[in-house]
Amino acid sequence: MNELLELTDEIADRELAPIADQYEREARFPRDQFGVLGRAGLLGLPYPQDWGGAQVGYEDYLQVLERLAQRWLTVGLGVSVHTLSCHALATAGTDAQRDRWLPDMLGGDLLGAYCLSEPQSGSDAAGLQTAAVRDADGYVLNGTKAWITHGGIADFYTVMTRTAPDRTAGITAFLVPGDAPGLSAATPERKMGMRGSVTAQVILDGVKVGEDRRLGEEGSGFRIALDALDSGRLGIAASAVGLAQAALNVAVQYSTQREQFGKAIATFQGVSFTLADMATGIAAGRALYLDAARRRDAGEPFSTQAAMAKLFCTDMAMSVTTSAVQVLGGAGYVEDFPVERYMREAKVLQIVEGTNEIQRLVIGRALTG
Repeated sequence: MNELLELTDEIADRELAPIADQYEREARFPRDQFGVLGRAGLLGLPYPQDWGGAQVGYEDYLQVLERLAQRWLTVGLGVSVHTLSCHALATAGTDAQRDRWLPDMLGGDLLGAYCLSEPQSGSDAAGLQTAAVRDADGYVLNGTKAWITHGGIADFYTVMTRTAPDRTAGITAFLVPGDAPGLSAATPERKMGMRGSVTAQVILDGVKVGEDRRLGEEGSGFRIALDALDSGRLGIAASAVGLAQAALNVAVQYSTQREQFGKAIATFQGVSFTLADMATGIAAGRALYLDAARRRDAGEPFSTQAAMAKLFCTDMAMSVTTSAVQVLGGAGYVEDFPVERYMREAKVLQIVEGTNEIQRLVIGRALTG
C-alpha cells in the first residue's frame, strides 16, 4: 500500500499540482493527465486483474483518490467518475463483454461517463425518461441526460434507459460508444468551480446499439445504478477529504508565516482553534470513509455508511474550505492563493451523486425501517 501511495504522490506532484491553477482558470480539461494515470495503473485499481485492473480493495483505492484530489479535485473526481462508469460492465456484464471492452477502459485508453440524471429527474433517479426501444438490430435510444461529467469528451457512456413503464423494474443499462451516430453533447455548463472538469448534457437522438451493448438483463438497470452509486459516493467522500486537506495545508502554512501585532497569526487562539477544528473534521471524515470501505471490502452491507461518509465529508469540506478563506483573510478572497478556488469547488461535492438531502433520506430510512 505504501508503494501505491508513494507512486500516487509522485505522479500527482509532478503531473497535476503544477498545472491545476492554470487549467482551472482556462477551463482546460486535463485529458493527457488521465492517460498518464491510466498507464500507471491508477484508473483500474478496484477491478479484476483478469481485465487489466489492479484488484485493489476500496480501502486502498479511496486513499489514492484522496491524494489525487488533494492536488487537483478535477482529476480526483474524474477518476472516481471513470471508475463509476466502468462499474456496470465490470459487475453486470458477461465475460465476453468484459473481454471486449474492459481492458481499454481500465488501461486509460478510454475515458468514461456515467449517465443517470436527466433535466427533470435528478434526485428522483427512477423518474428518468430516456427510452430504449427494441428494433430488428438491437435497440434505439432517445433522450437527454443532464449534468454529465466528461459529457462530450468521453469515449464511452454507461447510460440508464427506460425499457418498460415500471418505475424501477423498467430501467436498463447500456454501454454506448462516444462516437455513436446520434449521440452529441450540449455546450458545457459554466460552473462556479471545477471548471477544468467538463460537465454537459448528453443527447441521444436515435442512437442504435446492438443487444451486445446491453449490460445485464432488461429491467436490472436501477439495481445496477444504485449499486454503482453506493461505491461512487465513497469516491466523492474521499475526494472531499483530499480537497479539505489541501485547504488546511495552505491555511497552516500561511498562518505560521503571516505576522500581525508582532507575531504569527497561528499563535492567536482564534486562528489556532479554527485550524484545530479543520484538522479534526478531516480526520473524522477520513475515518468514516475508510470504515465504509472496509465494510465493502469485507462483503458487508455498506450503503448506509457510504451515505454517511458522503454526507459528512462533503459538508466538512465546505466548512473547512470556508474556514481556510477566513484564516487567510483578504488574501483568501483573491486568486493569488488557491483557497478561494477550493471553496468554490467544495460546493458541488454536496450535490453530485446524490444531494446531501438524499443522503439524509437514505440514512433516515435505514434508522426507521
